[in-house]
Amino acid sequence: MIEALKEYKVAAINCEPKMFEKENNLKKQYALVEEAAKNGAKLIALPEMATTGYCWYDREEVEPYVEPIPGPTTDLFGNIAKKYDCYIVVGMPEVNTKTGAYYNSAALIGPDGVVGTHRKTHGYISEPKWTKQGDLDHVVFDTPIGKIGMLICMDIHFIETARLEGVRGADVIVHISNWLAEKTPAPYWINRAYENGCYVLESNRIGLERTVEFSGGSCLINPDGTLQSYCDSEEAIVYGTVSLEKAREKKFENGMAKFESRRPKQYMDLLRDPYLWNPLDFHPLYGHDPLPKGKKSLVTVCQMSPSADVKANLEKIIAKSEEAAKSGSELVVFPELALASKDSPVTEGCAEIDALIDCSMKNGIYIVFGAAELDGSEKFNSAYMVGPHGLEGKYRKIHLSEEDKKWAKEGNLGFVYCNIPCGRVGLMIGTDALIPETGRILALLGCDILAAPSSVDCPVPYGLRGTTAGHNYPIPKGYSTIHWHLWRVRGGENNCYMLFANEVSSKAFGRSGIFGPDTFKFPRDERICSADKEELVSMTVDTGNSPDSVYPTNVVRRKDLVSMRQPLWYDPLVM
Repeated sequence: MIEALKEYKVAAINCEPKMFEKENNLKKQYALVEEAAKNGAKLIALPEMATTGYCWYDREEVEPYVEPIPGPTTDLFGNIAKKYDCYIVVGMPEVNTKTGAYYNSAALIGPDGVVGTHRKTHGYISEPKWTKQGDLDHVVFDTPIGKIGMLICMDIHFIETARLEGVRGADVIVHISNWLAEKTPAPYWINRAYENGCYVLESNRIGLERTVEFSGGSCLINPDGTLQSYCDSEEAIVYGTVSLEKAREKKFENGMAKFESRRPKQYMDLLRDPYLWNPLDFHPLYGHDPLPKGKKSLVTVCQMSPSADVKANLEKIIAKSEEAAKSGSELVVFPELALASKDSPVTEGCAEIDALIDCSMKNGIYIVFGAAELDGSEKFNSAYMVGPHGLEGKYRKIHLSEEDKKWAKEGNLGFVYCNIPCGRVGLMIGTDALIPETGRILALLGCDILAAPSSVDCPVPYGLRGTTAGHNYPIPKGYSTIHWHLWRVRGGENNCYMLFANEVSSKAFGRSGIFGPDTFKFPRDERICSADKEELVSMTVDTGNSPDSVYPTNVVRRKDLVSMRQPLWYDPLVM
């Protein structure tokens, strides 16, 4: 048996399986895995459906290639695992010999044989042609090289899958995929490593199969969301190093604890499944709290650097709100603590908030801004929305940073949204976004737009070099200065528009933006500010629906990703 290791080498394999050539696939992959093992890798990953290829028409076509786990393929790779004292994850079509059901599966093989199996729980459009959804939960396997979880391709779109493995202590999530239609390493992969503080070892296939172009980009992503190593779209073995010490720090760069900052008792809505039903019928049921009709609206975020002077901040917010209103904007979002800092908090009904209500009335615009709030003897880091009819809503930050904890109490108003003509707008503040449950709950409550006043210095967005993968326009292939932006993913994974208004200063990275509800729509619907200037950006959002349809015709109302969640697994997320 392999001895317990605190640090070890890993390998992810970029390769191109061929349909109808299982024997040849296994021969080539065996050689690649053995090469990685000879080079000292203790954890090695092959792509999703590596043994057979991916784009099967139906059960009949894939039938000659399915096999049980354990079975011939796991026995084959078990020879390498035993010889080199390593662990191997291989993707393959599995058959349950008792029921005859087929699964898209990943097998974790160790020196003593099969350690465990993950069956893909969230099938992509092709899997329902031949598979059953996975029924083995999201298990983390305890091994001498740490706690290992597995996910398969589309599983990682959903915050809950990786979160289940995160709360179960995963040091490494091995994500095997046949990712397509996007430059990789994909932002979703990065988000899951970052928010869960674990490594993501990613093995993605390459090549063209039945008109589908796969992206490659196999990699090792660090617990802080940085890329330790990756390749492009060529056949390659990507190596990296896992440190169990780093995987178990579970801290954001600002010192905030990644799991201790969670508030599970506030997350009971995660267990609901409202998007099983037509949301146009569900939300107005019994005439209670129907969604706004929705429409096209121009919205704005203002990137600014607040001062310690409340009067100066107020004047700036009013001036920028008037500027946005003159351009036709109906909603403007300002940064966290934009009006008042912890040293000069405001109270509800104070002159400054009244002045912003007056500004809203005069200009016909809704204004979201952050302010330190004094309520009796307690202070809160709060976000307000004011509009032409007065104070629309107030939210008190739930997930406090270490700096917040020095002066602010944890929010006690729950998750808050406001209904306005632009749509249903959920409020969140700064580091709330580091905790993925925040955006998810607001989405489940029917929000079309997430307004996020922020003053954050992490995670800093970063770019990525170009790719040679054969993607067609408009999928971007070239070098980009912003490839990963956490708030972009937060919008897309919840099918909401994200209005991220960040402070720009020595303590915040700027890069405010408006992000669309579909991260796979290219060209992207988004506008992004600079990293070093005060400025406004505006974009038209659409929360409306075709008048001729009784079903949602707009992704913000339909919420395709949210509708595919599987709450039957989610009890550990609220415990």
